[in-house]
Amino acid sequence: MGTKLDPEVLSRVKAWIDGPFDEETKAEIRRLMAQNPGELSNAFFKDLTFGTGGMRGIMGIGTNRMNVYTVRMATQGLANYLKTQAEPEGGYSVFIGYDVREHSREFAEESARVLAGNGIFAILSKEICPTPLVSFACRHLGCSAAVMITASHNPPQYNGYKVYWSDGAQVVSPHDQGIIDEVRKVRRIFLGPIDSPRVRWTGREIDEAYFKELKKLQLRPDLDGKIVKAVYTNLHGTGIRIIPDALQKWGFAAPLLVEAQISPDGKFTNAPSPNPEEEKALDLGTKQLIQTGSDLLLATDPDADRMGVVVLHKGQAVRLSGNQIGCLCLDHICKSLSERNEFPENAGFIKTIVTTELFKSIATSYGGTSVDVLTGFKYIAETIRQWETSFGGLQYLFGAEESYGYLFGTFVRDKDSISSCCLVSEAAAAAKTEGETLVDRLHALYRKHGIHRESLTNLSFSDTAESLKQVEALMQRLRARPPRTIGGIPIRSIEDYSDGSMPLPKSDVLRYFLSDGTKLVIRPSGTEPKIKIYAEVVEAPQEPLERAIRAADERLKEITAAFQKECIDLP
Repeated sequence: MGTKLDPEVLSRVKAWIDGPFDEETKAEIRRLMAQNPGELSNAFFKDLTFGTGGMRGIMGIGTNRMNVYTVRMATQGLANYLKTQAEPEGGYSVFIGYDVREHSREFAEESARVLAGNGIFAILSKEICPTPLVSFACRHLGCSAAVMITASHNPPQYNGYKVYWSDGAQVVSPHDQGIIDEVRKVRRIFLGPIDSPRVRWTGREIDEAYFKELKKLQLRPDLDGKIVKAVYTNLHGTGIRIIPDALQKWGFAAPLLVEAQISPDGKFTNAPSPNPEEEKALDLGTKQLIQTGSDLLLATDPDADRMGVVVLHKGQAVRLSGNQIGCLCLDHICKSLSERNEFPENAGFIKTIVTTELFKSIATSYGGTSVDVLTGFKYIAETIRQWETSFGGLQYLFGAEESYGYLFGTFVRDKDSISSCCLVSEAAAAAKTEGETLVDRLHALYRKHGIHRESLTNLSFSDTAESLKQVEALMQRLRARPPRTIGGIPIRSIEDYSDGSMPLPKSDVLRYFLSDGTKLVIRPSGTEPKIKIYAEVVEAPQEPLERAIRAADERLKEITAAFQKECIDLP
């Protein structure tokens, strides 16, 4: 049977069969060798690595799967790397949170056992924990690092392992590579008992400390928040623990809840895809929005770092894109601070290279500075740290990425749907006091800055070695034969982030700017077997605006189709 496996894969498999692994795992390996060597190859052809969101993969046996062994390996590598750093006065400590997914608590406890076995204090959440609370707790408790067990918005069969550094931000260079290097060198794992004195459990005291900081962010306490009627769905995730309370602490009425999706459920029974980016995930909430005549539907993903919004506008449910939500929040922040004469002279805003250029236009119009970073919220957090530690650095106010992630303030260093739910609700209240909805506010931005419309197309692949080669070949072909036009429109510039020519870290990304202002970005996903194609068109506003928006959307479809036909779907 071994002849059907690549020699390197066979070597990995043999190490598990002969190694210190449980008999149930070994039996499953032998079964796959006999019955499904292809699946066995997929499970062992590589190690899980840290991408833009950390280590993430399908749960199951193998080096390319999330299981107690890969979690222990990752944690041992983290422990070894921590010990290469200067030891804090009270010793090394790591905060650990986990979401609702199957095995999440188990993986969290295994992480705590490894840390305890290495003489490191593990502070473990007593209950499911939103990702922003992990980032906050790391900073609040002065931890050396933090771990969040989550696969964010991925399907139920996935889980993941996100590592944060002492500033509460996801690890970046050199720490990310340092941890990976240590994981590769692991030959022995030190396991302590879960009841070790080095394992401490913590609960709602972290929530209360977070609420105290959250209240300081409120921009318009003068507004009557209760005029906004909101529906909220946690999509079976962790947000139910804290977001309804957070909204009420900002003066909003308790949101109506989507009852069928309240229960923490790793199978996401009534949320077919627990991703607020996808319309079908919001179907139940949207129906309730219309039936109750509410103003907003707020939706958060399983680990409560991303937020989706649907607005009731002229009796119709309008789902806002991640770019639109970010721009509305940005404008509300800038407008509120400007009206109070509190807009900083050195105001700084951050977006990713795939996020709409409308964001930059808004920030600049108020006198702020907007900078681009690579895709991944860890780069936004890294820039915040650089500004804080450099003489004359910008004062961070707000950051956004098109994939429904936002951060207002600095006491958290990852995208935070908790504060975002409060912020967008306040923006809705400000609009409603003037007889408008957030859609009206978005149209006002279009009239001032131009109609910006964006789309994301995913080219999905199976999580196999062959698919990985296909992705690499496609990116290589685009670099070897760069297009000169797309859809008949000349390309003004091509930015290749892989060759070190850009003022950002190297990354497998291509960004095209066309002569008419169109932007196209192509990159492999850092967390899923996908190639992502981002497109943005800009049109001059014309009345009626709704017709001009529809025309822009048609041109967006045309340019995306032309790019795929001319640059992707080649013989």
